[in-house]
Amino acid sequence: MTDGRCGILVVEDDIEMAQQVTQSLEANGYAVEIARDMASGLGEARRGEYGVLLIDRLLPDGDGVEIIRVLREEKQSTPALIVSALGEVDDRVRGLRAGGDDYLVKPFAFAELLARVEALARRSDRVIKETVLHAGDLELDLLARKARRRGRDIGLLPREFRLLEFLVRNQGHVVTRAMLLQHVWDIHFDPMTNIIDVYVSRIRRKVDSNDDYPLFHTVRGVGFCIRATG
Repeated sequence: MTDGRCGILVVEDDIEMAQQVTQSLEANGYAVEIARDMASGLGEARRGEYGVLLIDRLLPDGDGVEIIRVLREEKQSTPALIVSALGEVDDRVRGLRAGGDDYLVKPFAFAELLARVEALARRSDRVIKETVLHAGDLELDLLARKARRRGRDIGLLPREFRLLEFLVRNQGHVVTRAMLLQHVWDIHFDPMTNIIDVYVSRIRRKVDSNDDYPLFHTVRGVGFCIRATG
């Protein structure tokens, strides 16, 4: 990995699932690489540069648990989370006995995936997460969960901070309402409410106040963007 933040390897042949998992992890401070089959996944994992492995079982060229079994035989202890539609007791037992550290059955909530990755990452010295984010003169302290702009503390509720963090991590890119619902509220359907607009308006008033140049930008009909132009 060339990114100093971390290394998480996702071995998943379902393109849509791989993209959703990657987007969720990257939005929460991780850098991700994807492998589409067992052979490339094992090759990547053997490099030893990853802090956590996320491995699907039903891969085009075999059962993903074989990746873990081989790694354990080679004395590599990188924490591995098996993410699979195979959810029977025997399936989970086989995965864990092959050396998996945790097992998550599809479909799953992304909030649970993140929590399990966090737990495994704490065991690994290869995963380094950012602790401070910047967007222009806005600073987010991820450990203290505090925001500051030009020396001014910005009081944010937990959900407000999480929303602002997601926008800052994606600064320069338009974030849709659907993306915010998925990654901030863990809602995967449109609840037909204006909750996103209410929260964005509230945070905008707190962040873009006084004589500050605006960081919040609305792209009509699409979504929102944090852009530091000052």
